[in-house]
Amino acid sequence: MYDQTRAQQPADQPRGRTERRTAGPEPLLAPDARDQVVARLRHALNTFADTPRQALEEAEAAFDDATAQLTEALAEQRRALRAGWEDQEPDAESTELRLALRQYRELTQRLLRL
Repeated sequence: MYDQTRAQQPADQPRGRTERRTAGPEPLLAPDARDQVVARLRHALNTFADTPRQALEEAEAAFDDATAQLTEALAEQRRALRAGWEDQEPDAESTELRLALRQYRELTQRLLRL
């Protein structure tokens, strides 16, 4: 994808590692939690040849932990979304309700892309 801002920068200008091309939604899992699950999976893969059953059990535990964290993160997102519209008057501005609907759609689409 063409990035006009990046294209206009001098070729010799260093690009930071944290530079992002597009702004997107915050990740559902915190980076440190994600990194821990990835490390556990990597460890399971690396130890499979020596201890296959233990490696599988470790991979399963990492999967269970990731799904539990993801379920909690999604439940928190749902609570936050619902709190934003639930207490509004029945004749609330349709703009506010439309925003809540858009947020539900975006969160659901993110979930379906996993």
